[in-house]
Amino acid sequence: MAILDSFSLDGRVALITGGRRGLGFEIARAYCEAGADVVITGRNAEGLEEACAHLRSAGGSAEYAAFDIADRAARGKALNDILQRRGKLDILVNNVGARDRRSLDAFTDDEIAAFIDTDLLAAVSLSRDAAKAMKQNGYGRLIFLTSVLGELALPGDSLYPVAKQGLAGLTRALAVEYGPFGITSNAIAPGMFATETNAHLATDAKMLEFTRMRVPLQRWGRPPEIAGAALLLASEAGSFLNGQTLTVDGGHSVRM
Repeated sequence: MAILDSFSLDGRVALITGGRRGLGFEIARAYCEAGADVVITGRNAEGLEEACAHLRSAGGSAEYAAFDIADRAARGKALNDILQRRGKLDILVNNVGARDRRSLDAFTDDEIAAFIDTDLLAAVSLSRDAAKAMKQNGYGRLIFLTSVLGELALPGDSLYPVAKQGLAGLTRALAVEYGPFGITSNAIAPGMFATETNAHLATDAKMLEFTRMRVPLQRWGRPPEIAGAALLLASEAGSFLNGQTLTVDGGHSVRM
């Protein structure tokens, strides 16, 4: 296979949670351009339809499933719908991640449980169920969006690193458990990306100074710059990558 052909996703079916905007949308766009049939998820049906329209206008095949990722029944229904219509699922990108910047003292037990359910447990159960389908075809790609903030903790942001480190551990565990079935499990740890959510931070003078000081490339990442790593992990080009986390942060995590 020619090296460029190994990046093709022709004939692959991909599910990307939280694909309406931000990094999830950029991953969806890359997969569409590479030939995959893409399904994105989120809670806002109108926003999802708009995102799919953009993906289709660029020549991609895109559908959506609107539900709350923490809703167990809805997760199962969305996956079953894909399997019934498409007959398989080749790629799962666990991208959804809520953020709640508060100290641990500010959380009730119920709030902690809800946060971990959304940011970690949903990915655990969805990956388990997706892997059952992938095993039947002897092929699969499980991809998790972690964060450099799993390693670089900040005060007043206590639960986010907990969930992201959980996903990192899950990546390694599933690489061992599902590898014999032709399923790879890998993660991407993004650094500072100028997504819609972070737009106000990316233009803040103090944050720009921090970026110049801590990020060797001295800038925020552009959302499309996540696509290369995501395509590598989803395609035949990354077929021997398993249990790894690709850090995409402009060098932030290696600078003292």
